[in-house]
Amino acid sequence: MQKMFTTQLSGLFNRIMDKEAYSIEDGARLLAQASAGEGDIYIKGFKEMEGVVIEAIHGQEALQNVQVLKDLTELKPIDRVILFTRFSDDHEAIELAEQLREKGISFVAASGVRKSDDKQLPDLADVHINTYVLKPLIPNEDGERVGFPALIAGLYIYTSVKFILDEILSEYE
Repeated sequence: MQKMFTTQLSGLFNRIMDKEAYSIEDGARLLAQASAGEGDIYIKGFKEMEGVVIEAIHGQEALQNVQVLKDLTELKPIDRVILFTRFSDDHEAIELAEQLREKGISFVAASGVRKSDDKQLPDLADVHINTYVLKPLIPNEDGERVGFPALIAGLYIYTSVKFILDEILSEYE
């Protein structure tokens, strides 16, 4: 099972790299606007995606100039936000996205895009990055699917954005 999961994860990473490369680069550029100017980057994760926030704040290679998004009143127009959530129709994330749009705050969102008639993060975010995680990756012995790597995909996307962001910011030093 572990080998099958590893193979599926590798395929997931390749899909993200192949299909979301432009969005990842655009997201890094959007975040760089805050870091290169007078703004800050704020990060918010929903449910298990809070793991990405922990990595961004406390990781070995923490993101510079980043803060946990707690209160929208602290945001300035030059600030940028990056959101991570499991699915693109997450009501809590959409509510926050709508508030960010109302305040004129540009933001990046990463989530698995589900087909739905409900509001979707890709319609609200300035840049959306698809995690492609919509269901568990592998079947177990009972036929149930297991191994839902939303956080793993989120960390992969975060790290990819960070690499490009660091590259962009190094040009300003």
